[in-house]
Amino acid sequence: MSAEPNATPRLEARDITMRFGGLVALDNVCLSVPPRSIVGLVGPNGAGKSTLFGVLSGLLNPTAGTVFIDGVEMTGKSAQARAARGMARTFQHPELFLSLTVREHIVLADRIRHAKRRVWSDLLTGRGLGKPAAAENQRVDALLDALGLGPIRHRCVGDLPLGSCRLVEVARALAVEPTVLLLDEPSSGLDVRETGELADVMQRVVAERGVSLLFVEHDVELVLRICDSVTVLDFGIEIASGTPAQIRSNPAVRAAYLGKEIEQSATGADWNQGAVR
Repeated sequence: MSAEPNATPRLEARDITMRFGGLVALDNVCLSVPPRSIVGLVGPNGAGKSTLFGVLSGLLNPTAGTVFIDGVEMTGKSAQARAARGMARTFQHPELFLSLTVREHIVLADRIRHAKRRVWSDLLTGRGLGKPAAAENQRVDALLDALGLGPIRHRCVGDLPLGSCRLVEVARALAVEPTVLLLDEPSSGLDVRETGELADVMQRVVAERGVSLLFVEHDVELVLRICDSVTVLDFGIEIASGTPAQIRSNPAVRAAYLGKEIEQSATGADWNQGAVR
């Protein structure tokens, strides 16, 4: 991967605090996603990961703190406004139209980016998706092939296994040409082979399309294997942030909740890397 850590972050959260009544879900959390990078966000249940994702994507307004996309403050802006600035996201449970084919999902997303008026006119007049333009075909087929979805492009997603559905959701998000993509538990429910395929896709889209990825993930080994940096939350507090090697060696992280998981995934790692913040 070719992260650009000294460039303006694609996505940045500064001192995010989120309170729900007397509950402090996030307490002065900071996070930065550089261009062309993969950043992981991990923590046990109740750590505040989903809340932070909600704040970053515009579904929640923080009690305090600021959110930036490419250096432009977006705090308080809607999810639609953030999408217009280059943000896209997926959800833990794929939200797909089961009767549409894989290709039709990507066509719809492509038209939202390049021909939004046509989406509504085709659907409201009952013409379906209508005849595609040559440029649209080229973009859609290139994306399907890039994610390995070409062989199943004409299958309905309702007939596909979960792993393929997750790839369809990633492809649909990429079709709107984001600069930063948020992935919520992308490996949830996947087997080892499907997780490996997803990891390959994530690394490939960063390398080939220059997208930055931020993902919440329960699979610690996946995070430590493919991320440029990792932020760790516990009870709404950022307890560590650094490279995978630094996270592996951080005693606060291991003592807090990762324990055996991080030890088992540490084969070949240098356990004496520098400290993390």
